[in-house]
Amino acid sequence: MERLLITNIGILATPLGTGPRKGPDQGKIKLLKDAWVLMEDGVIVHVGTGPAPAADSVIDAQGSLVTPGLVDAHTHLIFGGWRQNELGLKLRGKTYLEIQNGGGGIQSTTNATRQATEEELTRKAAQALDEMMSFGVTTCEAKSGYGLATEHELKALQVIENLSRRHPMDIVPTFMGAHLVPAEYKQDREAYIRLVCEEMIPKVKEQGIARYCDVFCEADTFTVEESRRILEAGRQYGLIPKIHADEIEAIGGSQLAEEVGAISAEHLIVCPPEGIASLARGGVIACLLPATSFYLGAGFAPARDMVSAGVPVAMATDFNPGSCPCLNLQFVINLGCLKYKLTPEEVLTAVTLNAAAAIGLADKVGSVEPGKQGDLVIWKAPDLDYICYRMGSSLVKTVVKKGVVVD
Repeated sequence: MERLLITNIGILATPLGTGPRKGPDQGKIKLLKDAWVLMEDGVIVHVGTGPAPAADSVIDAQGSLVTPGLVDAHTHLIFGGWRQNELGLKLRGKTYLEIQNGGGGIQSTTNATRQATEEELTRKAAQALDEMMSFGVTTCEAKSGYGLATEHELKALQVIENLSRRHPMDIVPTFMGAHLVPAEYKQDREAYIRLVCEEMIPKVKEQGIARYCDVFCEADTFTVEESRRILEAGRQYGLIPKIHADEIEAIGGSQLAEEVGAISAEHLIVCPPEGIASLARGGVIACLLPATSFYLGAGFAPARDMVSAGVPVAMATDFNPGSCPCLNLQFVINLGCLKYKLTPEEVLTAVTLNAAAAIGLADKVGSVEPGKQGDLVIWKAPDLDYICYRMGSSLVKTVVKKGVVVD
């Protein structure tokens, strides 16, 4: 039995529990001074202060801050190519939807993803996971959605499965065949929706990798009714609903999240009061993506109103090649304070326990307490305020994943 001890922790900061925290509880975290954490075979067994127990290996935190490993609950990790050519178009005033409707955007990434081999996609995504982990992320979600054909959606999910076996990161797979109606179906979108519901979803279930089904419910992508059909088809095959909602226009996606029992609704930049009320009633986690707002020059989701209404708030990067080519969850932490006006304590919960709950892993990760997985970050910081305050530098000193130091 391998025992790893992290000792001489200046401040241990963590939310507690096995489910999402909402309302005033989102900002309630445990702070332990002069603490230690003992892990056995990758699982936390004791957390305490004072004299530390014996262990096979010891890490001296040297008075630094320690938190749970960060959880990135929304990424579009699997894609071919990049889209740096769109930067100039954006600078000249083209909108996201204008670029997409002009043949760029998701469709251009779809073309590159279809051309890439499974090995090429695996190698590229592994490099991204390495970078994410260097920023303190120990668990993430990864969506398909750039294949937009049965063969290529299954290929993307297989890449996620390959990475789950090879990489230290815990990766939660989401099927998102309803990311966009691809070019070959533009004249018959109904045929594509049938393809997603009647062919893709059954084969995704047969493949046995994806846990969730996501859909981009937005103007010029999928209507509320189309999104409902797709998510209900997914539920029939055991795929839990997620939904991209209220990113550009409030067409009813946040209300649909309540109706279909979604575990999370993502983006929510323009979520209206009635949408916030729906999320609260449905117990839907709001997974907010402030780096996307920053990159697109868009507004920021009404996070403060959501917390006040009792909606559990998580935050994630939305890493993708078009609207947010950013792997740095520490930057998201900064934006959570500066743009959402969340407190450092609320932000910590948003990128740990609530993010874990948004991908069904709050019973395993997202907090530092006995029984949870030994995923922790030792920071080059004296306290929680410092990592929210500093910008532009990675403040990670050491990442521990399942009780093992990540090189």
